[in-house]
Amino acid sequence: MTIQQLFYAITISEIGSMNRAAEKLFITQPTLTKAIKELESEIGFSVFVRSGKGMILTPEGREFIVYAKQVSQQYDILKERFGNVGERKRRFGISTQHYSFAIKAFTEFVKDFDLEKYEFVFRETMTRDVIDDVGSMKSDIGILFISEYNRKVIEKKLRDNDLSFNHLIDCKACVYITKTHPLAEAEELTMEDLAPYPCLTFEQGDGDSIYFAEEILAEKDYPRRIKVCDRGSGLNLMNELNGYTLCSGIICDDVNGQQYKMVRFKGDEDNTVMHIGYIRKNNIELGSLAEGYIAEVKKTLNLL
Repeated sequence: MTIQQLFYAITISEIGSMNRAAEKLFITQPTLTKAIKELESEIGFSVFVRSGKGMILTPEGREFIVYAKQVSQQYDILKERFGNVGERKRRFGISTQHYSFAIKAFTEFVKDFDLEKYEFVFRETMTRDVIDDVGSMKSDIGILFISEYNRKVIEKKLRDNDLSFNHLIDCKACVYITKTHPLAEAEELTMEDLAPYPCLTFEQGDGDSIYFAEEILAEKDYPRRIKVCDRGSGLNLMNELNGYTLCSGIICDDVNGQQYKMVRFKGDEDNTVMHIGYIRKNNIELGSLAEGYIAEVKKTLNLL
């Protein structure tokens, strides 16, 4: 079984036609047909069956293609990192939920490096993608939180991806609002206080599971909720609609701006703690870049 055979099979599965797949791959149809037959002979089952609608995956073929795509993605990562010896840059990638401290630490971290020799990637993304990115080694580490509510689901997802959670800091839930918000002068706020205002949450993709939410107490029934997919939209809605979000209480004014503030949230003590940490691949040693970034995160969080 070769990478080329896997790539051929993936292309056919995506296009659904042997003829058009051969055209896209710039090979003849007999060459493609022979390669797939040799692959099927080696693995002991048919990946495709011909039908009036083209090439259809068999039940075994569907499962095979899932794994083939994972191998193909890992091969692409390997080729990207190590394929061109003469032009190779050291690469370091981070995937994170939307934390201003993560951006602040990243900004300070990369200042010490020559970007002609290093390639850095910072992905502020959905929770599932944070886990999947580190699980597939697209990113070296990820940053997210675990609560008592989502712990079982998140920890299972981590185990499934052979990842471990490394604790950094515990934070009590705070209400993040503008300094001009009608509730800005309160010392603490409850759900009842916040009910007249829209709660802003980050969208989490298909299914939008509350277990993957970036906000604490996502399971609550909010009478008014607006979902956003980026930090800028959320801050704009916070300004224009007197919106709020429940978060860690860690503010970096030079990332979000100085027109916002935190107010202590009053709620169930057991369910309002965010355990924030970084995730990493098991049994793979952290490189010096990962260790350097984690140290900068700890410095930003005043843990050093």
